[in-house]
Amino acid sequence: MTAETSQTLDRGLRVLKLLADTDHGLTVTELSGKLGVNRTVVYRLLATLEQHALVRRDLGGRARVGLGVLRLGRQVHPLVREAALPALRSLAEDIGATAHLTLVDGTEALAVAVVEPTWTDYHVAYRAGFRHPLERGAAGKAILAARHAPAADPGYTLTHGELEAGASGAAAPLLGVTGVEGSVGVVMLTDAVPERVGRRVMEAAREVADALR
Repeated sequence: MTAETSQTLDRGLRVLKLLADTDHGLTVTELSGKLGVNRTVVYRLLATLEQHALVRRDLGGRARVGLGVLRLGRQVHPLVREAALPALRSLAEDIGATAHLTLVDGTEALAVAVVEPTWTDYHVAYRAGFRHPLERGAAGKAILAARHAPAADPGYTLTHGELEAGASGAAAPLLGVTGVEGSVGVVMLTDAVPERVGRRVMEAAREVADALR
């Protein structure tokens, strides 16, 4: 902590982070131990966070993240989209294929930003808001690959015909971005994705990750 920071705000944010990391909630005593402060301080923090619907407590007294965080979360996608667009535009123009940024939304992959190339005669139509299971398509599989190997760079993932007949996809996960789980990829009308496309997708994923840090 420095003279310019707020100790109370810092503790409140730490409470939210601790609650976000558990599925079963935490008691006041557990929070007190993890924060290294007395129970009275924790009670005050929880009461304030409850007023803003950021925390809720069940009948057993366990605190959990509240629905108020969803309202804050709705503002994340536009910010992430804006940060990713320059890299996506460059990728789409370079490859001549539709580029997209995909984020995890529950058990699904959600396309939050899509850029189509301007110079091609035809390309795959792919729209922001498109959803598909994480287990299908290059975008979702790239995210799962990063989950299964969190300490390593899984490279890029290739698929063909899994989401649209005749279309192939290449995607690479976003790495090292706290709080954001997603991938950058392209979809193109081809039976096989050239190797240079995979490398270029990885480069774009790194560019987007750098923009989000």
